[in-house]
Amino acid sequence: MLTEQLIENETPHQNLISEALQDKLRAKAFGITPENTTETIHKRWDLLKSIYPAFKQLCQSNLQMQPNAMLPTLWDLWLPLAMQIASQYQATKRPFIQGILGGQGTGKTTTCKIVKLILSHLEYRVLSLSLDDLYKTYQARLILQQQDPRLIWRGPPGTHDIDLGLNLLDNILQRQTTVTVPRFDKSLHSGNGDRTLPETVSNIDIVLFEGWFVGTKPINSAVFATPPLPIITAADKAFASDINDKLHDYLPLWQRLDSLIVLYPIDYRLSLEWRKQAEHQMKASGKPGMTDLRIEEFVNYFWKALHPELFIKPLIELKSPSVDLVIEINRDRSFGKVYQPN
Repeated sequence: MLTEQLIENETPHQNLISEALQDKLRAKAFGITPENTTETIHKRWDLLKSIYPAFKQLCQSNLQMQPNAMLPTLWDLWLPLAMQIASQYQATKRPFIQGILGGQGTGKTTTCKIVKLILSHLEYRVLSLSLDDLYKTYQARLILQQQDPRLIWRGPPGTHDIDLGLNLLDNILQRQTTVTVPRFDKSLHSGNGDRTLPETVSNIDIVLFEGWFVGTKPINSAVFATPPLPIITAADKAFASDINDKLHDYLPLWQRLDSLIVLYPIDYRLSLEWRKQAEHQMKASGKPGMTDLRIEEFVNYFWKALHPELFIKPLIELKSPSVDLVIEINRDRSFGKVYQPN
């Protein structure tokens, strides 16, 4: 068991080296072989020792986590993941776009923060970009809602400015020295959100592009004849079909991705449970939060738009050409299996 005290050691404990090959799926996913195990684990150990003070500070100040409790995840997941992304960037010899697909509560924001911390320590210039940053303006979404009253919440395909994202990624890929990154503030307009001051960044090497449907593709509309719950009524089926059609517009954006990681809950319905936990914690701290009924309406809305069983599950099946890495998320939000589906 890795502890904070062990990090003071000059070299990794022999157990860490022997354990690296025990999980064969994870070892394969991160390119660990009997021949390179010792060298790989020593490199990871050196990186752990160098980034741990910054990781500890990040946990304490931003994530409200106990660094010691997060050490296993840092060692087994975030460090090898960052090292893999760095290796892929070096191989491409140009800016690298890493897609990260994950629903609510799967930890995509935390993963991006910590992977960015590690990569930045390795002196790569990293941009964290959320699909949320590409939302249309508040005024544009009001007009959109008048045109289609079914778009009662921001989030589904159709509520983003795709050209904004394409221009940004293309400017980065073309190695423009300075680029302007759109940013979105969810708190504006009583929680409806709007664009806020953009961010100016320079000489980006790696983009971590995350979102709840990043990389998802349109499916055969015949499935909406007998869809899973909560798609029930004729109106539900029509909505699901129309949202599916809008995914075609996002394909050029996904084509810019060099790699796609999926954070996949062992049961998609856990996102409802996790959302309720988050809202209960907010209310317990004195902040306003949604009722359980309101949360169920909210989560069901997104399942009706892009149901995880229809749009995400096919991506993680074996031999999926779209996904490079799957990270399963357990009920307690710890990570489970890590594997390559192809």
